[in-house]
Formats: sequence, structure tokens, C-alpha cells
Amino acid sequence: MGRLLKGLVLCAALVGCGSGNESDSVAEPAARAYTVPLEWRDKLAKHIFGKKPVGSAQAPEAFGSYAKGCLAGGVELAETGPTWQAMRLSRNRNWGHPVLVDYVQDLSRVAARQPGWNGLYVGDMSQPRGGPMLSGHRSHQMGLDVDIWMRPAVNLQLPAKSRESISSFSMRRAAGAYVNEGWSRAHHEIIKAAAQDPRTARIFVFPGAKVRMCDDENGDKTWLHKVRPWWGHHYHFHVRLNCPEGSPGCVEQDDPPRGDGCQDARDWVADILNPPPPDPNASKPKPRKELVLADLPNQCVGVLQSN
Repeated sequence: MGRLLKGLVLCAALVGCGSGNESDSVAEPAARAYTVPLEWRDKLAKHIFGKKPVGSAQAPEAFGSYAKGCLAGGVELAETGPTWQAMRLSRNRNWGHPVLVDYVQDLSRVAARQPGWNGLYVGDMSQPRGGPMLSGHRSHQMGLDVDIWMRPAVNLQLPAKSRESISSFSMRRAAGAYVNEGWSRAHHEIIKAAAQDPRTARIFVFPGAKVRMCDDENGDKTWLHKVRPWWGHHYHFHVRLNCPEGSPGCVEQDDPPRGDGCQDARDWVADILNPPPPDPNASKPKPRKELVLADLPNQCVGVLQSN
């Protein structure tokens, strides 16, 4: 089966296709067994998590997996900082585990040193308590994922209204087989810095960007191991962090295949340019299952019930 067709099947099943408050019982989320309240049993989890405006009053902890989990003690990335701006503020998705917030700030300072960049425009991180979102992502549920816009952050004084209306720039050409004229060495260096950070588990970009970075990197290419091609990801690149300390209930991302992954990306590009014929025996993707609270780790009930 061709890579494009395999990707369509995998995308349906793949896990993953922005100040904390003190608690009077910080050990409670991991120690108690929670019962789903009757009024929540028939509701989709996204409708419950989507209504929570702030993080829970608990110690920071990620529960579950990137596409089936939640976040205790989430903290907010400031809407504007010296080297970043959070975008699409109406979504209230500029929340994350404290490790993610620190990571975004660190990466934004790297970006600010690149020619033509004053920092980063930060897309979706997580909701205040993580969990499934009302729209968009399957992942971003534990406060450990962030979308970084490909658009250079030139103006860091954008008002809230502008952050709702402007868009990032697409970097792809030929359906993602190549980068376009908007791509620069700065994109390469920012993604490289993101990948070299030991907190990073995986970075998703479109195939043409991965191939371009493979071709342009003249030094150590081991960092490219974490940069993987995936559908979309031409308006932004997606960073996923490792499970942080103090989160024993967090399920790690599987390790990528060995090697720098450059040939795999070139195979993706070859399939884009010369799509394989349809496989009549290929299984069809199953409809996405909408999650209810019973599908999530039990601690997520406590996260929702916390002040």
C-alpha cells in the first residue's frame, strides 16, 4: 500500500494526527478513585472540558496520553511576552503544563535571534484543563503539545482583534512535496533548536520541509530524528514534549524509527509526486470516536471537579 493511502488509514487511529494554584490536597488527583457524576455521563468530554475557563487548583500533572488525557494544575502562557504572542485568544488554548510554558518562552528567545524574527506567534497549546477540544485537534490533551506558526513574528504588539483575523503563512509547494519561497534558514534553525531541546519528544512538519532540512543541514543530523513528516503542518510546526517529572500517569510518545528519517521523508515526497494506485484491499478509516469521560483516565474527573 502506498504511503499516502497508509497515512489515511493511520491518521484515523494515530495518537496525535500554548501560575499554578496551590491545592489543599496536592496528592488527591493520583490517590482517589472518582465517580463520573450523573449529569456528565451522557455528555461528550469536549463539552465539559471546553467550558472550564482556568486551570485546576492542583499540583501540575499530566494524565493519560496525548490524544486521550487531561491536565491538572495547568498554567497560562501570557498573551504577550517580550518574544512571543499567543494567537486566537478567543479559543482559550494558551494553557499547558508549566514545562510547556517554559519551553515556549525558551524557544521564542531563540527565534528572536533569527534575522527577520522578533520571536514567535504561538498557536494552540491546550485548554486550561486539557482534555478533548471542541474543534480541531485530537491531541493537545495533556498540556504538552504546541503549534508554532510558520509566519515570522515581526510585530509583537498585535491587538486581540488582529490575532483573531490574521493567519499564518503556508510554507508548502506542490501539495507539500517542496517548500515555497517563504521558507528561510530561520525556519530551519528554529525547528533545529526545538528538536535539540531534551524536553522534545517529536516535531511534526510537512514532508517537503523535512527533506529540505535534511538537504540543508551540513552538520550533525541526529536532531532530525525527532522531526517527522505528517499531514498538514505547513502553516505551523507541532512540538510534542516528553512526559514531565511528577506525572507517573502520563503515557510517553512512542520512539520514532531509528536514523535521521530523511529517506522516509523522501519516500513521502515521492508518493506525493507520483501517487500509488488505490489498493482495493485497503481498510477504510473508521469514524472518529467522540470521547466521554469514561474513556479518559479516572483522575480527569477530579481535574474537572477541582476549583
